[in-house]
Amino acid sequence: MSERYIPSVTPPERRDEPALWFAFRRAEILVLSGAGRPALPYCVDLSEHGFAPQRSQYLGLYDGKHCYAVEIHESQPLPAGWAALGLRDLFGLVETTLAALSGRAYQILEWDRNHRYCGRCGTPTEPRSDERARTCPACGYTSYPPVSPAIMILVTNGRKLLLARKPAFPPGRFSALAGFVEPGETLEDTVIRETREEVGVEVKNIRYFGSQPWPFPHSLMVAFTADYASGEVRPDGVEIAEAYWFEPGTLPGLPPGISISRRLIDTVATRLSQGKSAAGGQ
Repeated sequence: MSERYIPSVTPPERRDEPALWFAFRRAEILVLSGAGRPALPYCVDLSEHGFAPQRSQYLGLYDGKHCYAVEIHESQPLPAGWAALGLRDLFGLVETTLAALSGRAYQILEWDRNHRYCGRCGTPTEPRSDERARTCPACGYTSYPPVSPAIMILVTNGRKLLLARKPAFPPGRFSALAGFVEPGETLEDTVIRETREEVGVEVKNIRYFGSQPWPFPHSLMVAFTADYASGEVRPDGVEIAEAYWFEPGTLPGLPPGISISRRLIDTVATRLSQGKSAAGGQ
């Protein structure tokens, strides 16, 4: 994530110094809102602000500060000067590493809430102290925070980029193709299958671009570029409403800059506009 963040599951023996708190009420993160930009609470204990967390997970150190993810009951009112933001909203307001750590905190809390009971025998599970896991004392089954890999693929054909619009997108917004990895697939298999299924196109020369954790709900986006091989663009009408070839100077509305999809599109479009190959990674 960053050299500024050191992950850990072992909290300090004494909680007597200020810490950074990632407090969630359902899917919203609680922030101090009185300083122009939202700020995460930094204090010894959230009880100083009248909060009583239901569950807590230690995250490690960020810039030398201890970090905790905590769940606040949905009925808990917010004190004056506080606000509840969606994670997507927060991502555009804080620096990148802090935004990524907020997503990590949310995913860990969701896993902790959803795995209080063994999925195999129903016995209450117990947290492990040596790793991020919960174990069933009856049958020994251990659960870990889930991560669902998904690919993103930007197909190029000469100077053209293939962009698509999902039905849920705002009107006029397009992005790279994407889809979840299925059991038994390599990432490259998924790139080929998703491109074929969603727009009817075959690809070649698949190249890795980069990755981004994405906490909606618990994905790891792995981005690739590829060259067009064959086929006519035909949106499937289910996952994809529209898909077209665009040149770098005529791009449509794109995803916000916090997403790897935007970074992927911007990077490749810049290279193509300079007369370079789409290859070249980040």
